[in-house]
Amino acid sequence: ADWDYIRTCAKAGQKAGVPVMGNGDVLTWEDYHNRGEGVASCMIARGALIKPWLFKEIKEKKYWDIRSSERLDIMKDFCSYGLDHWGSDSLGVEKTRSFLLEWQAWLCRYVPVGVLEVLPPRLNHRSPGFVARDDLEQLMASSQVEDWIKLSEMILGPAPPGLNFVPKHRSSGKASAETQAE
Repeated sequence: ADWDYIRTCAKAGQKAGVPVMGNGDVLTWEDYHNRGEGVASCMIARGALIKPWLFKEIKEKKYWDIRSSERLDIMKDFCSYGLDHWGSDSLGVEKTRSFLLEWQAWLCRYVPVGVLEVLPPRLNHRSPGFVARDDLEQLMASSQVEDWIKLSEMILGPAPPGLNFVPKHRSSGKASAETQAE
């Protein structure tokens, strides 16, 4: 995102009495507070998909070094909401699994604050890898669909035999057959 341009637009908007919202590349509380100067507010998308606890960090103005067990609890809550919405029959479970797997394509990009060499983390920075603090954290950091399915099975039970999941977007570095043809 071009935040200089967004701030220029926000200044023009203020003169005209029109609030301007900023959007793009907000992954940390520092991004939110630094980029939010001059705009009515900031919209957050990818940052919240990677770190759903980002809003807590923004509110408290500090990084939250979330452990893998806490992240798993967030994933369990997500699945519980899905099952409440779509039902707990086999169709509801698989619909919930498909949304969880799509989300995991974003969640796997999170690098725990406790293992970062440099703060703040950057949205478009791909860590070359890190030493996880436990096996679950390593599994959550995997960009392999097979590992995402294992995570889904920890919460939703066994996946259907032959489940073949392809992410619909490129956040994981994996493009679907449709996007590769573009």
